[in-house]
Amino acid sequence: MTKRPWAVTIVAWLFVVVGLADIVFSLPVVRHEPFRSDSLWPIGLGIIAIVCGLLLLCGNNWARWLAVAWLAFHVVVGGLDSVQKLVVHGLLLAVIAYFLFRHEAEAYFRPAQT
Repeated sequence: MTKRPWAVTIVAWLFVVVGLADIVFSLPVVRHEPFRSDSLWPIGLGIIAIVCGLLLLCGNNWARWLAVAWLAFHVVVGGLDSVQKLVVHGLLLAVIAYFLFRHEAEAYFRPAQT
């Protein structure tokens, strides 16, 4: 395995921080209405973001696909809410996908030859 590119490190920690923020900011809603399924979505998505970020740091190839899928989901959900959210999430998706699929990242995520 090659050295982790700085862009992958930044993207991975961004996912961890955003996942933690999703969980922290949705806890009051869950505490207020614990049995509503729509109040649990942000916690589930936060957990997925944290796992995705940690696995990106570990060099798991499928974690970058999970990261792109997670962001693509947010593009769709943001598009249902407003055009501004669609554009912002779409730009984030493009930038993060660019950094996760560059040549340096490809070499980092490539399995070690035995």
